[in-house]
Amino acid sequence: MNESEERAVTIITGRVWREKGEESEGVHIMLLAPDDDTAVRLALEALAREGYAEAELDRIGDMEGEPDEEPHLSAWQGALEGEIAIVTFDEPI
Repeated sequence: MNESEERAVTIITGRVWREKGEESEGVHIMLLAPDDDTAVRLALEALAREGYAEAELDRIGDMEGEPDEEPHLSAWQGALEGEIAIVTFDEPI
């Protein structure tokens, strides 16, 4: 990869729980990682630091460009700067 190429942001989707047995929240985690295993490990560590007791990660992949809307746009920008961005949302019933 040359310096003019932008690194792909990895996105991991799933569900998280603050306390075991409580209602879950949907989660999108965005970060830079050299491979999927590292991305999952870093994501789980970040969730634990933020106080989540459980996580169920469903999908992982590379984003295909900049998101159009917040809060994902800010999360994507943070990931490009080396942060692990966590976006939570209510899951549809």
